[in-house]
Amino acid sequence: WGKMSSGSAVTAGGSAGVEGAALGQKLMVHVAENGHSMEFECGGGTRVEAIQRAIEHVCGVPPADQLLLCGNIPLDGANHLAHYNLPRDDREVFLYNKARLHADSPPPAPESIDIPEPSIPPPPRPQDTALEVSADPALKALVSYEVRFRYDFQVANALYQSSVAKYEVCRRLLREWQVQERALDMARSNLEQAFRKPSLRYSNFMRSFAQQHRGYVEVLSTFERDVQRLRAIKLHPHLQCEGRRCLLDLMDENRLRKLADEYLSSQKGFEDFVSPLKAKFLELKRRVESLLNSMSSSAWKDLEALIKEHHRVIGDQKSIMQSLSKDVDTSKKLVDECSRSQLSASVRPHDAVSAVGRIYEVHEKDNLPSVRKFDRMLTNLLQRCKTKKNETNNLVHVCVKGVKSAQIDIKDMMMSQFILYEEAIDSRDKEFSYLKLLGGLGHAYKACLAEVVRRRHSFKLYTGLAGQLAEKLAAEREVEIRRREVFLRTWRKYIRGEIMGSMGLFGSPSQCDVNIAPFDCDLLPIDVDDLEKLAPRSLVGSLSKPERSQQHKSSSSDSSTTGNFTNAEQNSLNTDGQMDSQDFFGGCDTVDITGTSVLEVENARLKAELASAIAVLCTFGAEYAHESIDEGQNDDVLRNAREKTSQALSAKDEYANQLQSVLKAKQEQCLSFEKRIQELEEQLANQYIHGQMVSGSKSASDSLLSTFKGNDCNLDGGRQTHLRDESSVAMDETSSTSEQPSKQTEGGDENMTDVSGALNLQLLNSAGCGNLDAPMAEFSRDNEHKVVNIDKEGQMLTQLTMVDTSDIPVEGPLGILNSKTNEHHTLEFRNNELFVSELQNTIDKKSKQLDEAESKLSSVMGEVNSLKEELENARVLLDESQINCAHLENCLHEAREEARTNKCSADRRAVEYDALRSSALRIHGLFERLNNCVTAPGMSGFADSLRSLALSLFCKEG
Repeated sequence: WGKMSSGSAVTAGGSAGVEGAALGQKLMVHVAENGHSMEFECGGGTRVEAIQRAIEHVCGVPPADQLLLCGNIPLDGANHLAHYNLPRDDREVFLYNKARLHADSPPPAPESIDIPEPSIPPPPRPQDTALEVSADPALKALVSYEVRFRYDFQVANALYQSSVAKYEVCRRLLREWQVQERALDMARSNLEQAFRKPSLRYSNFMRSFAQQHRGYVEVLSTFERDVQRLRAIKLHPHLQCEGRRCLLDLMDENRLRKLADEYLSSQKGFEDFVSPLKAKFLELKRRVESLLNSMSSSAWKDLEALIKEHHRVIGDQKSIMQSLSKDVDTSKKLVDECSRSQLSASVRPHDAVSAVGRIYEVHEKDNLPSVRKFDRMLTNLLQRCKTKKNETNNLVHVCVKGVKSAQIDIKDMMMSQFILYEEAIDSRDKEFSYLKLLGGLGHAYKACLAEVVRRRHSFKLYTGLAGQLAEKLAAEREVEIRRREVFLRTWRKYIRGEIMGSMGLFGSPSQCDVNIAPFDCDLLPIDVDDLEKLAPRSLVGSLSKPERSQQHKSSSSDSSTTGNFTNAEQNSLNTDGQMDSQDFFGGCDTVDITGTSVLEVENARLKAELASAIAVLCTFGAEYAHESIDEGQNDDVLRNAREKTSQALSAKDEYANQLQSVLKAKQEQCLSFEKRIQELEEQLANQYIHGQMVSGSKSASDSLLSTFKGNDCNLDGGRQTHLRDESSVAMDETSSTSEQPSKQTEGGDENMTDVSGALNLQLLNSAGCGNLDAPMAEFSRDNEHKVVNIDKEGQMLTQLTMVDTSDIPVEGPLGILNSKTNEHHTLEFRNNELFVSELQNTIDKKSKQLDEAESKLSSVMGEVNSLKEELENARVLLDESQINCAHLENCLHEAREEARTNKCSADRRAVEYDALRSSALRIHGLFERLNNCVTAPGMSGFADSLRSLALSLFCKEG
């Protein structure tokens, strides 16, 4: 089903078909010209043609005039929706009417929008009810107030419903404007995409046109100078013939001058030929920019904020409605109470009338005027929205029609105009391309001469390598011959020679002759020193800044292709700058023969590389002599390189600082761990506080102390045995003490002391002699004694005084009773038994405290172990950080050493180049002197010239 925003519905037509898993079930289609929306229930298998028929049924637009766009992609009626990844909730389809896109299409008619009017009920008429005919005027007034309040509520409700309807219409118009805004955005995107291609093509055309013109202007500005320069350079004697004496003779001077005159005369006409394209493009650009600027409207933005503000007006009206409804209920309640036969003392008609009268004044002066004012505000808002909606419809019509017209002009310019002008500029470049050869002829001549020199020395290098190879193969042959002779001497005494001969073991390796067929025999007989004479620097001129930058950029790539400054050369140079023959010739033992010595081969290689470098420089001069290169481009490249280098250095420094900060943090963490461990050790030492326990005899205490020291405070299973042994000693002393004659009172006190000590020892044995290194509460000074010492190694020495009562004989107190049977001693013994029971209870409590202390100690020890593990991990991390820092320092040192090595190599090469240059200049000077001697007047022959040269040199040396 298809639904429009107005509420109409149609059947979409077409079967759903096979739907994609990620596709939805609803397709939203927006009409661009009015902002209306249609929703169709369909699937991915529905054809676009079915949607077009449904749109025709709803909007009346024929399928032939429908242009459906989804993200700048037109929908074809023959395809299914799934072909365009539709329907989906996040994708919209916009409908454009093709009939509205024509230049002569009329503007859209104003949209008819009904403004809802409030249906206010008529005022109530008086009725002859029982209350209205009542004799009490106050009761009549209450009834009239109730009727009036009810009517006020009905009026306010009618205004409120009208305001809500107007507000909803405003919101609908706002949504339609948002749809039209998105439709304009799509048209804007389509236009920008269409205009991007001609804009880029026009920019390329104008850049090519300007670059071509600048190149030819530069050629013409140096035309006479280049002609004179080429005329002054004589060709090599082997190249000279009739009509070809100088370098200028290689070109047609008359044709050059004719082309130069033709270019100057035709340039103005060609500029006039290009000016219509420029004017047409600028006009198109102005139209497109004006069209793009007109597609954005900020008026609806203000209206959107205003509509959101008017939502508060609806809330205020609703509050007034609630107040009026409450007033109606209040007046009805008062009428009901006053109309009863028995009125309460608190409700009187006159008081009710006065209260309702004040409410009536609020209705007439505040509530009803406010509701009417709010309704008028929404009416004005709706009127503004209606006006803006019609303006937006006209704007969409004008913009879409302008986009279509601009697209037609863009297509015409792309298909006809640009092709015509590009062909014209290409044909013009072909017509006058012969002029550009004038500036590159000198570079080409010098490059050819340099190539001749390179090939001559390459031949020498090639033959030298062949000689080295022959020497290596000869050495290998000698080794093989000696090996065969040794074999024959070893086994010939066992097998006869004829048998070995039948086996073919008497053969010998043949002599290897390395022969190179002559090639490049027709090269000019010139060397590196002849290049400056045949093609001096004045022929090619000095390189400009762009050419020097291009030379610098391409030095690495050209060296790889021409063999200059290769890695093999860098690796084969020893500390003296000479070629290592072991590396260059595969480790063979070379013999310096004529033409194959290492020095001669190296000299040939250097000369070949020098000639190749000269040819490369000439290539730059010929190719980029008249190219229009941006002067600031090289500065930009250098600036970017400097920026990247500084960024890399700053990143390196930042990373080093981070490593230093991490290392410092780890060191601080380790120090904090050490302090924490020391604090925990101090806390453990403080937790073993000094206490007192009930002690037996002094000998038992000393023996227990020695036992604990011997066991090193390891309270394990074996410790119980020692305690029991000590307890037996304490028992003997206890029994002996109990049998000593003494006074009655003193005997009772001593016996009770021994019994309490024995009970303490029994408690320790029952507890299994567990860990005693936890904090314990103090016993009374007369009953307990405990001392805990912590040594430097963290070991604890516990001194306990205890007596085991498990084996205490009963005969001690019974003997006392038998010896002294008076009544006083019996009562004293009973008191002692009570005291012993109290001591047992106290010992039970202390044993519980001891267990708690043991649990606390175990938890503290666990924390200490965890802290030790963290400390160990921190130390490991610290070691790794130090190793990383050392590695980074080594890398930095290696990089510095490598840079120093490269600098030394570059300096050495510069010195070698200066030496070669000075030698070349010296030889050049000698040849100049020889030339002067030959051409000097009075010289009859070449011998006289040589004699004159020798005399001048002798005079100079003298």
